Amino acid sequence: MAKFVPQAEMPLSDQVRVRREKLENLRAEGFDPFVQTRFEVTSDSAAIKANFEAMEGQTVRLAGRIMSKRGMGKVSFCDLQDSTGRIQLYVRFDEMEESSFQRFKKNDIGDIVGVVGDVFKTERGEISVRVHEATLLSKSLLPLPEKFHGLTDKEIRFRQRYVDLMVNPEVKQNFVIRSKFIKHLRNYLDNMGYIEVETPVLNTIAGGAAARPFVTHHNTLDIDMYMRIATELPLKRLIVGGMDRVYEVGRIFRNEGMDPKHNPEFTSVELYQAYADFHDMMDIAEGIYTSFAKEVMGTYELEWMGEKIDLTPGWPRLTMVEAVKKYVGIDFGAITDDAEAVAAAKAKGVELADAAEKTWGNALYACFDQKVEEHLIQPTFITMYPVEVSPLTKRSPEDPRLTERFEFFINRSEMGNAYSELNDPIDQRERFQKQVEQRERGDDETEMLDEDFLTALEYGMPPTGGMGMGIDRAVMLFTGADTIREVILFPTMKPLD
Repeated sequence: MAKFVPQAEMPLSDQVRVRREKLENLRAEGFDPFVQTRFEVTSDSAAIKANFEAMEGQTVRLAGRIMSKRGMGKVSFCDLQDSTGRIQLYVRFDEMEESSFQRFKKNDIGDIVGVVGDVFKTERGEISVRVHEATLLSKSLLPLPEKFHGLTDKEIRFRQRYVDLMVNPEVKQNFVIRSKFIKHLRNYLDNMGYIEVETPVLNTIAGGAAARPFVTHHNTLDIDMYMRIATELPLKRLIVGGMDRVYEVGRIFRNEGMDPKHNPEFTSVELYQAYADFHDMMDIAEGIYTSFAKEVMGTYELEWMGEKIDLTPGWPRLTMVEAVKKYVGIDFGAITDDAEAVAAAKAKGVELADAAEKTWGNALYACFDQKVEEHLIQPTFITMYPVEVSPLTKRSPEDPRLTERFEFFINRSEMGNAYSELNDPIDQRERFQKQVEQRERGDDETEMLDEDFLTALEYGMPPTGGMGMGIDRAVMLFTGADTIREVILFPTMKPLD
């Protein structure tokens, strides 16, 4: 890889030098573009095109970026790009002041201009604006990359999202859908009587998930603090306090690897409802996805990473034991001995982590994790997880080895995680202690013991259903994106230097 050189230290290219000379000449003439403070805009490119018959002949005020220039001499054509799309500008020497026309001709691709003109249609039938006045609002000192073919290098696109949005305006649609999904999610929960709350990003204990945290330091208190890896424990404290339906949409930080489905910081929603269980959470998860598909996307059928996905309501629900029996061929329901379960898993080529206890539950989960997820293409709920991998979940009354938990999967991707929340403080302490023992054996992604949370539980928490869903993966599905970086405006990138 070429050595990174800061922009300020790079020699100026001929194009950049010419643009800076134009800026200096403008300033010498008393037309500094960077002193402009505002420009009144009365319309946009999309509105003009959608309402041409009504707007033909009307005077409009537009502002945007010049994306192309054509023509010579006394007539110029430009494509102006605003926040809604592009429209052609028709600039003619006898339609505006000569000095203004000459200055306009010197504008470069990338410059931001404000124009006043009339809506009309050219002889070739293209809806355009005949410009009478033009103001340079900001000078682009760097040329746009690959101006005729768009920017395709993903590394540059993700590092310089501002350029990506300029030259690939269709990228904006991903983030429009993202905004609509979050709005729809909030409306769905608000209409169910939930209250949106905010909880701390910095904590003295990293809890609520099995993940490695980012560590920072608070200078005044002289203590290390952790950026949150989940919002679960603070939200459940609110359930204890009597706020029966709460949710938070917020940023989560996990000091883990990066791949097409993972970014160190991501957005999730966590919600908790008193007097509910994980079955209620399944209904909410399916309801959010299917209603968004129908009401906003207009279809239940989507394509994502080469697979046709059908979100039609009525998603299948399988226990983990049923799923492993179906796809791996081991009936853990007929196995009661830890050693037998481990041997059965190993016989299928399943590996158990060295730090994990060799138990029935860990063997079951390893089989699912390594052999089943790859088969879950259509939306599917997997329920009843082993207690070993569910330290915050209520045990099943029918089988104490299992918990009332589900995750739902679409196209081999885990999209959400939910529990009938554990509200027994004695059981919770025992499970925390086992997590501490695993941490002492070297597993730094296990839960920390949170004494204050245990104190909250000792005051009494009602039966509660809780769920966490990743916003980014949902948006990946609805936009068809093959990497999480396509749906995060500024994804984490390795420094160039």
